[in-house]
Amino acid sequence: MSIRWTYAFVDRPAERADRAHEFWTAVTDTRLSPPRGEFVTLLPSGADPCVKVQGVEAGPGGAHLDFSVDDVPEFVKSALRLGATIAAEHDGWAVLRSPAGQLFCAVPWHGESVRPPVAHGSRLDQVCLDLPPSAYAAEVTFWSALLADWASRPGSLPEFHVLVPPPGLPVRILLQRLGEERAASAHLDLACADIEATRARHEALGAETVAHGTHWTVMRDPAGGTYCLTGRDPETGGLPSAG
Repeated sequence: MSIRWTYAFVDRPAERADRAHEFWTAVTDTRLSPPRGEFVTLLPSGADPCVKVQGVEAGPGGAHLDFSVDDVPEFVKSALRLGATIAAEHDGWAVLRSPAGQLFCAVPWHGESVRPPVAHGSRLDQVCLDLPPSAYAAEVTFWSALLADWASRPGSLPEFHVLVPPPGLPVRILLQRLGEERAASAHLDLACADIEATRARHEALGAETVAHGTHWTVMRDPAGGTYCLTGRDPETGGLPSAG
């Protein structure tokens, strides 16, 4: 079983979806697909999409991953054996929960293979899973086993663990151990050649700066969702010293 493609989902309250559409198409230099229910795809020029926006009816939203695979039932079986549960089954695809409760989806692969280019010095390339301390170790074990052909390694700080996909796949995973017990959630990360320049551009598009970290800046988009600008190489996804 192999994962052929990955999608990062921008999950935002349905009543604010238009704001999310406008902001994230500008950030990623894409255009909107026709809507499909609560979903829209952000379409790049000359490449395959890897970001979608979903309007959610309950809660503040966040982010999640879709894994495009050749055999959805086999992927689901593997996830269930490792401790996932099924949240919803649909015709040809399924919504699952990790052991900590983080949603992700298994969907059919439709031939996507060309990664979108860097846009305005940044690339939306990472979904960060924000995990309570009690669930962190089990989530690292789960995701490392489910994504067995991805590189699984400690991050730049003790509270991080990174899952890097094989070359060509557009979205990686960062697991973050939180400092408090709360429900698992997720947010999006962008790799930025120049965080300050990207921050200024995002603020001009309506985002707000929330906080600054060691290698990142926390932002809030016009739809109210938080995400991070990170000081990683937009081409490789790694910190400058790590390549």
